[in-house]
Amino acid sequence: MNSTQEAYDRASTIFSPDGRLFQVEYAREAIKRGTTTVGVKFKDGIVLIVDKRISSHLIEPDSIEKIFQIDKHIACATSGLVSDGRTLVERARVDAQINEITYNEQIPVKTLVKQICNFKQVNTQYGGVRPFGTSLLIAGVDDQGIWLFSTDPSGAYIEYKAGSEGHGRKEAMEYFEKNYKDKLSMDDAIAMGINAIYKGTEKKLKPESIEIATITTKNKFQKISLDKTKTYVEKILK
Repeated sequence: MNSTQEAYDRASTIFSPDGRLFQVEYAREAIKRGTTTVGVKFKDGIVLIVDKRISSHLIEPDSIEKIFQIDKHIACATSGLVSDGRTLVERARVDAQINEITYNEQIPVKTLVKQICNFKQVNTQYGGVRPFGTSLLIAGVDDQGIWLFSTDPSGAYIEYKAGSEGHGRKEAMEYFEKNYKDKLSMDDAIAMGINAIYKGTEKKLKPESIEIATITTKNKFQKISLDKTKTYVEKILK
């Protein structure tokens, strides 16, 4: 760490002379250390896939939760600090319920993303707080379409057709750039997502460490069973 950086990295509210917020950049580094997550749009919805990175056979796989349902039509996958991710998920759930009570309708996906990112951005403006060290891949369906957003510790968000966060993001995104096509079937989207994680984990993929969920225009949110997940993964590993 150079002397210039030391002078400007003590709070998220201080810009360095070249316009950087070091605490936000450090939060992004926490995300890069997180497990690989991917989201892929298909014809009728979106699939979210996460590598839970089970490091010991003593760990119960079901105890590690990386994909969260926010509302009937919205879910997210987290990468980075799990506790930060849970805090944002709880905030998102409350926002979704407030919208339904107030307006008697489910919250639009983009509206929820903006509210969560506004909350994230506040944590870069005031002393005594730090940026959230997690990125959410937020997926959902509503009357306006099928959505997949990636959110940043700074409060920025980007919409994707296929996106990734975490340790293997670079390799996963390179795979999507070469192989993604519009109007995929659900099975093809799942296969593509697993392949992307396979690339992102340097081909060290364990079927029991993969978690898959879909959000569709017909069935809304659904988690895929472990047995079916293993079947999808084993096809890729053959």
